[in-house]
Amino acid sequence: MPERTFVKFTFFKLDPAWRRRSPSERAGDKTEFLAACEDFAEDRSLRAYSTVGTRGDTDLMILSQSPLLEDIHTFHVVLGQSGLARWSEIPYSYLAMTKPSPYSEESVRPEIAVSDRRYMFVYPFEKKREWYLLPLEERRRIMQTHIDVGRSYPEITINTTYSFGLDDQEFVVSFEGDEPGRFLDLVQELRGTESSAYTLRDTPIFTCVSMSLGRALDALDGTAATAVTPA
Repeated sequence: MPERTFVKFTFFKLDPAWRRRSPSERAGDKTEFLAACEDFAEDRSLRAYSTVGTRGDTDLMILSQSPLLEDIHTFHVVLGQSGLARWSEIPYSYLAMTKPSPYSEESVRPEIAVSDRRYMFVYPFEKKREWYLLPLEERRRIMQTHIDVGRSYPEITINTTYSFGLDDQEFVVSFEGDEPGRFLDLVQELRGTESSAYTLRDTPIFTCVSMSLGRALDALDGTAATAVTPA
């Protein structure tokens, strides 16, 4: 398994006019989108999440992963040719990689989002420049409390991916869990840690509902199209 993997969070927003297309046209658009995703997922990781009802500016999030950046590029070229893509925009897009943490002894995960938990909470993250001027040992000391708080919520999986030089943000963090209230408690507790004083940006935040790609596509118009088989 590769030590580092590219991770791409792509958020889609559908044009409201798409819902006024005929059922057969919408089903065809979904089928084309689904086919592109299934082709990518044959030997790479792809997860689907609905943001209908949790965000007003996105409807769908596709999480794609590959050790090769060319795979991510080709996938989105093909995806952009689908009928559904022609009726959507991408208001948010984050590119990152997995890598070992300088603050933890845990080994790097070859890929993220491998649990069956119901929700994923995603946001871009940046530290103040003053943080990087601190000696590494001091940063490790400060981060230890942050890490300890996270470990006190074992029902929540924390995924940190790195974007330095690849995208505008420094990190993309994502949390997997079954109880949104527990994630709320975790974030509230993290606000009181010393490391929080060095946070520059940690928004926008997305609450994403994990589901099969077929279900996520049907959530776009509330119609279960027989032409769309759940992934």
